[in-house]
Amino acid sequence: MKVGIVVPYSWSFWGAVVEHAELQAEALRRRGHDVRLLMGNDPPGSFTRILHPRLGRHGEPPPEVIPVGRSVIVPANGALPNIVLSPRTVGRVRRALVQERFDVLHLHEPMTPSICVAALALARCPIVATFHASGQLRWLALAKPVWGFLLNRIDCRIAVSEQSQQTATRHHGGKYELIPNGVLIPKRAEPGGREHRIVFAGRHEPRKGLQVLLRAWPEIHRRTGARLRVAGPEPMAVRLLLTRLRVSEEGMDILGFLSQEELTAELLGAKALVAPSLGGESFGMVLTRAFACATPVVASDIPGYRGVMEPSAGVLVSPGEPRALAEAVEKLLADESRREQLGHAARELAISKYSWDDIAGRLTQIYEGLAGRVRVAA
Repeated sequence: MKVGIVVPYSWSFWGAVVEHAELQAEALRRRGHDVRLLMGNDPPGSFTRILHPRLGRHGEPPPEVIPVGRSVIVPANGALPNIVLSPRTVGRVRRALVQERFDVLHLHEPMTPSICVAALALARCPIVATFHASGQLRWLALAKPVWGFLLNRIDCRIAVSEQSQQTATRHHGGKYELIPNGVLIPKRAEPGGREHRIVFAGRHEPRKGLQVLLRAWPEIHRRTGARLRVAGPEPMAVRLLLTRLRVSEEGMDILGFLSQEELTAELLGAKALVAPSLGGESFGMVLTRAFACATPVVASDIPGYRGVMEPSAGVLVSPGEPRALAEAVEKLLADESRREQLGHAARELAISKYSWDDIAGRLTQIYEGLAGRVRVAA
């Protein structure tokens, strides 16, 4: 079966939905499907540096990625996603759909312009759509009157969590199948023998709570002697934040953007992941990444994280409270036996609930159930 995965964001910049789509494609290929990804791309050059100050992967995308336009940063739901908005994208999507002749299209965040909206309007094959976001999504008040009617072209709706399902139902109505984000699971991961360090992994956005962790860091470092590895944010932005907070960089390594392989290596070597997000998360994808690496988690007690966290895999703390965060990290690092038990349980949780092989099997059943349907473009 030939599957087209459609993503409204740029391949060049890491994000949970981009990661989800790439791992989905790999898992479907392992099941014998022919898969292409339609998404944005921001090639290297001065124009990209002007539009996107933060670092990304600005090389040539892999052959399975069909780039259909450059992206711009659009504030939305407390985040700064890189969305493709150019009207020229519509023609590129049309050409790709004609040339590739997909058996099924799988759209992520289907109401997001312009890639997904174009695919919704132009597709002549069955459409599956996954809804990721949670929260108020105020921009939909402007979008629904213009292209909301295209939702009727979706043959199967999927939500990645109860939070995203509630949000999608509130805004769009309809029925949703609950299929969580899958996670990259290393072949081997042992919670023992780790270096004395913790990891933060995420974009430099206020809702990710890096500022909370940095406020807590001097006390964590003083009590535990651990190092902090900051993965994801642009190093200059982190240093500016440290200056504003009047926090020393002592005991800290600011790593910048990491590839999937590099992030996995960081998680496999750390004693814990710290996820101090303040809200707006529909699914704790960064938590499940740590779980798969047998790395326990200290995370904010917010709905999106509460939905994937179990007491056997880590600790939840009140969001936005540096003192509570510091105490939880210190307590975790002080008890190595308990920390290793949490790591073992976390990996078992990832394997049992978030394996991409299992999720790809569920998606294949959906695709096969829709195969053969033909429609005219809207």
